Amino acid sequence: MDTVIAVIVIVAIVALAAFYVYKAKKSGKKCIGCPDGGSCNGKCTCCCGCEEETEEIVDR
Repeated sequence: MDTVIAVIVIVAIVALAAFYVYKAKKSGKKCIGCPDGGSCNGKCTCCCGCEEETEEIVDR
């Protein structure tokens, strides 16, 4: 019974995280974990690394 509860809790955490990412992307955020609070346009100088990801996409 303890295993079932643990599995349910883990599945709930993963589902909530996936929903958060989906909701953030749908609202137009370029980098979800950016500390600029959604004002990042994908070319910020913060430490989240979104600038590097944008450069990789442009280079391809």
